[in-house]
Amino acid sequence: MTLDVHTIPLIRAGIDTYRQPVVYMREDCHLCRAEGFSALTQVEIALGQRSIVAALNVVTDADWLPPDTAALSETAWLALGAKIGEHAIFSHPEPPASASAIRSKVYGQRLDADGFKAIIGDTVAHRLSDLDLAAFITACAGDRLDIAETIALTRAMHGAGKTLDWGAGLVLDKHCVGGLPGNRTTPIVVAIVAAAGYRIPKTSSRAITSPAGTADTMEVLAPVALDIAAMRRVVETEGGCVVWGGGLDLSPADDLLIRIERPLDFDSDGQLVASVLSKKAAAGSTHVLIDMPVGPTAKVRTDGAARTLSERLHAVGQAIGLSLRIHVSDGSAPVGRGIGPALEAHDLLAVLRRDPDGPIDLRERALDLAGALLDLAEANGGKGRERARNLLDSGAAEAKFLSICEAQGGFREPGSAPHQSIESARVGGAIREIDNRRIAKIAKLAGAPGRKHAGVRLLARPGDVIEAGQPLYEIHAETPGELGWAQDYARSGASPFRIGEAP
Repeated sequence: MTLDVHTIPLIRAGIDTYRQPVVYMREDCHLCRAEGFSALTQVEIALGQRSIVAALNVVTDADWLPPDTAALSETAWLALGAKIGEHAIFSHPEPPASASAIRSKVYGQRLDADGFKAIIGDTVAHRLSDLDLAAFITACAGDRLDIAETIALTRAMHGAGKTLDWGAGLVLDKHCVGGLPGNRTTPIVVAIVAAAGYRIPKTSSRAITSPAGTADTMEVLAPVALDIAAMRRVVETEGGCVVWGGGLDLSPADDLLIRIERPLDFDSDGQLVASVLSKKAAAGSTHVLIDMPVGPTAKVRTDGAARTLSERLHAVGQAIGLSLRIHVSDGSAPVGRGIGPALEAHDLLAVLRRDPDGPIDLRERALDLAGALLDLAEANGGKGRERARNLLDSGAAEAKFLSICEAQGGFREPGSAPHQSIESARVGGAIREIDNRRIAKIAKLAGAPGRKHAGVRLLARPGDVIEAGQPLYEIHAETPGELGWAQDYARSGASPFRIGEAP
């Protein structure tokens, strides 16, 4: 059989490249030589009526890959709907239509709606390389997006995915800007608001750089990887849900951009606002409450930064038809006692179950947010918090939460980690603050969020007066090695607890 220089058979590499299509070919592949493909070349792959653009990785140790065969990453394989042995056509793709728009933004020019639409369209179609996306994100970082551009980017991201339609009536939602470990108010707020008779179809994310995302914590208690049909059934039955948004394809461009943004670690109000509000619009929300913790080690660090971000959120929310309220909260220390999926699940259950030993700060914060969201929906003169407290104290919120869990696939009690160690104070005095980032890193080194029972349990809070040797926090790990890594980091530098002279 004579091989066509443009086609070779496909196999499945079984490699997760997180939403990036990747193709693997041997360095001696005849097609690479014929087409002039080299490492990181963008390659167009066509199979039947489907085609994708994938990044080429050249394989030098070729034992696992047969000659003149292409292996596809999971993202590429699923996008093409390929079967083992099928022959695909390989070629150089046409330059992406958005290349000129990216270049313009890199050189400091403003982009109009068409420019952002072209960039987001090419992003979702995987026609842009990681270098292209990094250039675009860098060009938008800092204050390089004005309000009009932020609105255009938000609309482009919203338009690139699906939008849920819940019919007439209010659809409530809540989002936290982030940066505060243990701030697991969302499941409590959803339970209260749904118990009040409102629809609150909450889509949440998994952690990327934190010890737990809402979806990670909720997954300890109930299934969260629901498709749109299953999510709709839960909401129609119970009024609310807490599901993972990553599998719903509501804002696919956002997930692709975040994959590049995280390693770059750029702060950009414009990109943050477009990310948050495009997802809220895609989820079909009409009324949205934004929780904005402000503190020296939170994501938003100063009152001035909070005002600037709030102004942008309000402007974009109004432009895309969302009724929006900002709730500025204390971001000086973690919330609750647990940091990590199962530990946070224990906390939120303690609040819902009205446990007298439950974390008061998590309860009060959840009531503040649920009350503000009810006030946003009802415009009833500020009685939302009283109603939220009644629903929580009566047990109605707990009952609704358990019903939601059952509707999502069944409730389960959270477990605990087999390996634990206590870290104690080196000096005595008053606890002034807790470094959110350092305590979060200890939880991650212990295994969170991948290890559901790993993390940190706080044993002291800001304002406490302690003595040297008194326990400050407890590290939880599922393996001795991860416990050791977390201990080594915890003891290698400054404590996450800043302790000053007692009053």
